[in-house]
Amino acid sequence: MLQLLRDNTVPSPTVSPDAPPDDSAELLDAYSSAVVSAVDRVAPTVAHLEIAVVPSSSRRRGRRSADAEQNGAGSGFVFTPDGFLLTNSHVVEGASRIRATFADGESHSAEVVGVDPDTDLAVLRVDVPSLVGASLGDSSRLRAGQVVVAIGNPLGFSSTVTSGVVSALGRTMRSQSGRLIDGVIQTDAALNPGNSGGPLVDSRGEVVGINTAIIAGAQGICFAIPVNTARFVIPQLIRDGRVRRGWIGLSGQTITLSRRRVQISHLDTAGGVLITTVMPHSPAESAGLRPRDIVVELAGAPVSGVDDLQRLLAQERIGTTVPITIVRDGARRIFPIIPAESPAH
Repeated sequence: MLQLLRDNTVPSPTVSPDAPPDDSAELLDAYSSAVVSAVDRVAPTVAHLEIAVVPSSSRRRGRRSADAEQNGAGSGFVFTPDGFLLTNSHVVEGASRIRATFADGESHSAEVVGVDPDTDLAVLRVDVPSLVGASLGDSSRLRAGQVVVAIGNPLGFSSTVTSGVVSALGRTMRSQSGRLIDGVIQTDAALNPGNSGGPLVDSRGEVVGINTAIIAGAQGICFAIPVNTARFVIPQLIRDGRVRRGWIGLSGQTITLSRRRVQISHLDTAGGVLITTVMPHSPAESAGLRPRDIVVELAGAPVSGVDDLQRLLAQERIGTTVPITIVRDGARRIFPIIPAESPAH
């Protein structure tokens, strides 16, 4: 039988005069103060991006009218006073028109300056003088457990703030182009569709990442591109509109080598790239590489798989002769190869 309480008052707990003071309120205030301070610094730089996209099927048919457009949305943030914004490349992919609306209600047309699908980053620009830019931090100094704040426009709710911690560092995530993005930040600061491209900031209000992805069906598992990756990409996108990377013109697959093969060939890794195709007139063909060769080193660095090979084909390799080490018919061989510039996406 349920007994109804006639007196709903709760007696005050007895506190011993020798008990330590309850400092939970002070701790909460300190946490809140850090989040509020970070938001005050960065929120004015964050923009809600409205994207008009002409689907690829309509572009192939030559239809570019307004009735063929589809609407999308995302987030971005200003990082220079002269109007450069950073966002995700997948947010602006195929965009015919972009409009950036800031927290104060100001709305401006934006244009794409450059995109890099390999890191899922894009630079935009709005023609507005004297904007406030967010300060870019140093993602290499992040630690697991550190407080971070995400600001964006999830599901159309502008200027939404969520906070959490850095759950893990050094994750890898595959971009839409197929390349792996290194050093990805995992956080439990809640993200939803529309947060993509918004800033992830530390308690000092410095941007440490660019929010990019969630795992569907999971809770509290979200990812951000480290800002140090953006620091590398931004100057090239502003200068060239894209990022230059090396290319040698082969297709392959990651394989695991037997322990005996590793020992006989004196290899530093138990994996390699089995070449399946060598493209005609490519650097790989000119170097003498063949299908069924196994790439195990490039420029003296071990290659344990396709992702290692992609990482080693950086811009500085373009036009420079470097050694590529392969295993052919059980024998280790070294060839000189000159990477060319990767074809544009």
